[in-house]
Amino acid sequence: MELQTTIYLVVGFTFSLYIGIALWARAGSTSEFYAAGGQVPPVMNGMATAADWMSAASFISMAGLISNMGYGGGLFLMGWTGGYVLLAMLLAPYLRKFGKFTVPQFIGDRFYSKSASTVAVACLLTASITYIIGQMTGVGVAFSRFLGVSSETGIYVGMGIVFLYAVFGGMKGITYTQVAQYIVLIAAYIIPAIFISIQLTGNPIPQLGLGSSLSGHDISLLATLDKVVTDLGFPKYTTSDAGGMLNMFVYTLSLMIGTAGLPHVIMRFFTVPTVAAARSSAGWALVFIALLYTTAPAVAAMARTNLIRTITPGVVMENKDPYAADSQIVYDERPDWMKRWEKTGLLKWEDKNGDGRIQYYNDKSKSEAFKAKAAEAGWKGNELTVNADIIVLANPEIALLPNWVIALVAAGGLAAALSTAAGLLMAISAAVSHDLIKNVFVPDISEKNELLAGKISMAVAIVISGYLGLNPPGFAAGTVALAFGIAASSLFPAIMMGIFSKKMNKEGAMCGMLAGLFITLFYVFAHKGIFFIKGTEYVDLIGGPNSFFGITPEAFGAIGALFNFIVAFVVDKMTPEPPEHIQAMVEAVRIPRGSGAVHGAH
Repeated sequence: MELQTTIYLVVGFTFSLYIGIALWARAGSTSEFYAAGGQVPPVMNGMATAADWMSAASFISMAGLISNMGYGGGLFLMGWTGGYVLLAMLLAPYLRKFGKFTVPQFIGDRFYSKSASTVAVACLLTASITYIIGQMTGVGVAFSRFLGVSSETGIYVGMGIVFLYAVFGGMKGITYTQVAQYIVLIAAYIIPAIFISIQLTGNPIPQLGLGSSLSGHDISLLATLDKVVTDLGFPKYTTSDAGGMLNMFVYTLSLMIGTAGLPHVIMRFFTVPTVAAARSSAGWALVFIALLYTTAPAVAAMARTNLIRTITPGVVMENKDPYAADSQIVYDERPDWMKRWEKTGLLKWEDKNGDGRIQYYNDKSKSEAFKAKAAEAGWKGNELTVNADIIVLANPEIALLPNWVIALVAAGGLAAALSTAAGLLMAISAAVSHDLIKNVFVPDISEKNELLAGKISMAVAIVISGYLGLNPPGFAAGTVALAFGIAASSLFPAIMMGIFSKKMNKEGAMCGMLAGLFITLFYVFAHKGIFFIKGTEYVDLIGGPNSFFGITPEAFGAIGALFNFIVAFVVDKMTPEPPEHIQAMVEAVRIPRGSGAVHGAH
């Protein structure tokens, strides 16, 4: 069967499955809409959490970034996985014991203030919408290649699909849909990785293949990749870092604490019957997440190896001289996968020296010896631009795998993006309808109208994020890193202090959240434009790019969190202590005993 037909069949089948599940599991009450009635079994909730967690950034973009960055890209693995452990062990059981559905609800009750809840809603909306932009970017990339449409059209189609099952199903529909999406995305990630690992190293386990020797050679895959990338002027694959040691440390910390402050994952712990089930589902989710996260470094290294093998045949396996005139492929003889990806605009070639061949190398290398060799070979600049977001999706095509595997990867990439987008929309919907409208503006709203308000706010969020997804501030994983930074600087410190400091008062928490959010957005917008609108950057105002000790905007969330803590404690010392009953409530929640079922939205 022709490739495009196979893709339409597989993707069409998965989409109809998701919509069918959403209609079957329609939410009939606010409790089902916000927390799936609190009756999801731990293993299923673990799968749904993993799908919610592993977004387009994890599936589509992370391996692409590791592939480009080498060892430095490992910060995404460490930050996101470490953050999940922090969330599951340190925050989730306590939040679950408070019995609140949403982060703003917890902050409003713990800091005995509707204003604190409103500030938390503002922080949550900023982080969640930024996060969805990353998902929409991923949806656009996947649809543009696999449906043969532009990435803009891809985003519109994605918006329609998410709207259908998120708005109708609520948390109940989303949860069961995400179980199906997890199965699709993990199969789509691991099956091609096994094929490619066998092709390159003869080892069927990708994690072990990464450390194995190349088939028919006594030199390891990573040692070969190191030699080939340094020959082409790139930094050494196994030792490169991301903007220096300090930036790499702060970036990892920012992703870690941002993870622990992300509302859509925290909400998952209210969909199970008890605290014990919440802990159990956290453990299961970690197992399901580890399947993908331990495979990603192998996928990244093998994709980079295959990409270079395609463009400079013989250099990887036969140790040919990369500077020889016939080392690079002739553009007119390029493989079909390159032609298909060129149509999307995410792979571009420009013949800078007019020889009709593709030169792919690092023309920004600082090595004078390398520059001299490149000039001697007649190279006039890098001619191939490969968007990091296409690496995983193109990987099975580059490795010439069967059509059904390529179709499965298409379905997996879309499942990853759509599952997280749905979870985020749920968090946005709950924040607007439950935390703002019911708790602040219209306390006596009927359940029916509250549900309607939740659905309308979801629809508005889809339109806003879709519009911003058409002009994203960076790669999917880079945009998502910005969202983690916003959550890290605003919500995480307030949640931590709410649980572990019974003396922290409402004034301190509110001032801290606002200070952390403001300073992070100020630094991010300086680099990326105000609300990510191109042309509104003001990087000169802060002394040039990465002017704060070389820290990149994606890594700045940890610095924002530090400001949040400092401002909160300073203001706390100058204002009255929390009331006795609040201090007693914090004490009671920290005593490690189980609690009963989730109660309805209250």
